[in-house]
Amino acid sequence: MNPDDAMDLVRRTLEEARGAARTQGKDVGRGRRIPSTRRVAGASSRRRWSGPGPDSRDPQPLGRVARDVAKKQGWSSRVAEGTVFGQWPSVVGQQIAEHARPTTLRDGVLSVSAESTAWATQLRIMQTQLIAKIAAEVGDGVVTSLKITGPVAPSWRKGPLHIAGRGPRDTYG
Repeated sequence: MNPDDAMDLVRRTLEEARGAARTQGKDVGRGRRIPSTRRVAGASSRRRWSGPGPDSRDPQPLGRVARDVAKKQGWSSRVAEGTVFGQWPSVVGQQIAEHARPTTLRDGVLSVSAESTAWATQLRIMQTQLIAKIAAEVGDGVVTSLKITGPVAPSWRKGPLHIAGRGPRDTYG
């Protein structure tokens, strides 16, 4: 094979590879430069080995890795919402958690069900402190307001013994 033919073959192959890379959306011709062996005075040198200190290539704690994955995938808000429900006693304190529990969280409004009307009233008084505690534990903006309800009495309007219509009236008329 003639050396000129070999160079033409190499050039053609290179152009085909560049064309394939462009169709995949890759930035062609923007590869890393080969560092020169000459050092410029005052330039910082970046080492390429791990050495004795911590490095990003070292094993990482699972919590940090999970937090990074959640941030990259855009799940951070959902994870924070789950933390409110999953770690309720540590978020608001054991005493409050014994007497109230979260029920729903929609659009920043956390619905909390208290075991008595007295606890519901007390939680309404402490509402700003509770929001501050939640913000400190799970992040700002996850819970913007609270909807606190007390115990719910059974409804007598529905059920097997309910009479349709207006019900019994005065028959002595």
